[in-house]
Amino acid sequence: MTWKIQAITGEMTGQEIDINRDMLIGRSQEADIVLQSGEISRRHAAFLLKDKALWVQDLGSSNGTFVNDLRIDHETLLKENDIVQFASLKFSVLEPAAIRKMAESDVLETDTKENLASETHSDLVSANPPIEQPIEAIATAEVKSPVEDKQAAAQQMNEQGMPSLSERSNDVSVSANGMPQNISVPKPAPIPEGVDVHATPEPKPVVIPETKTMVEQEKEQRKNASVGLMTIIVLIILAVIAWLFFK
Repeated sequence: MTWKIQAITGEMTGQEIDINRDMLIGRSQEADIVLQSGEISRRHAAFLLKDKALWVQDLGSSNGTFVNDLRIDHETLLKENDIVQFASLKFSVLEPAAIRKMAESDVLETDTKENLASETHSDLVSANPPIEQPIEAIATAEVKSPVEDKQAAAQQMNEQGMPSLSERSNDVSVSANGMPQNISVPKPAPIPEGVDVHATPEPKPVVIPETKTMVEQEKEQRKNASVGLMTIIVLIILAVIAWLFFK
């Protein structure tokens, strides 16, 4: 399988070049594809064939190699209708017919599989329509009778702390809803004499301990230092007098 490039600019416009192996592009006569232009380096770029795929690699050229107007600095994979450019010379990439046919057959096979799967699903749905359940088939357990509702309400009242009928006093009358009636409310305890419930207690003054300021503390420290110094001087004088006396 042979890839091709077709010149679309310069003096070679319209010419096709076969790429059937690794090929060197440059201004040098030793290159596989010789491009006679001053802007082309002697060893400008190279085409590489790897697993039937075409790659292009720049070889440190001065004016660069481009793929679809983007400058490349490493190996780049090429595909059908890509524009590869060496300096200002542009070429269109032509994919081999065999590879193009394989790609088209893969796409056709994928579409065929998807269509078959869709048709199979439609056939299964049409052959087995969903069964609608009649209204009469609804479980009777889902329909609650009024008696069950009353029993559930009574049970909920018992769980919330409502005493049962057997625990209630016989003297207490009960309404139709089961609530006790004519219940006397106990009176509050009497207030002692001499106590004014509306009086507000007077706030007690808070005693804040006096703290010495920094100036006072510094004065006290100087005073203590002066007293200590005077004491030392007096002791020295007494020692000198005693020494002179006993001498």
